[in-house]
Amino acid sequence: MYTAYILMITSPEHEHEVYNKLMKSNVVEEIFPLFGEWDLIAKTTGESNEEIADKIIENIRPIKGILSTKTMMGY
Repeated sequence: MYTAYILMITSPEHEHEVYNKLMKSNVVEEIFPLFGEWDLIAKTTGESNEEIADKIIENIRPIKGILSTKTMMGY
């Protein structure tokens, strides 16, 4: 099982909307607001790096209001 943490920068007018969409998604296991350079951090897991990459590309990045992501993966 692989775990990934996704740091996100959101546009200020969409921060709550992005947070709520991710909370309701079946892709994100945990999500926390941050203060500073990054606005949100989310945790997801998968059977492979490719599965996690697909989750991020297909389900997280397309959300309106997410300006940038940075993903940290581990075993």
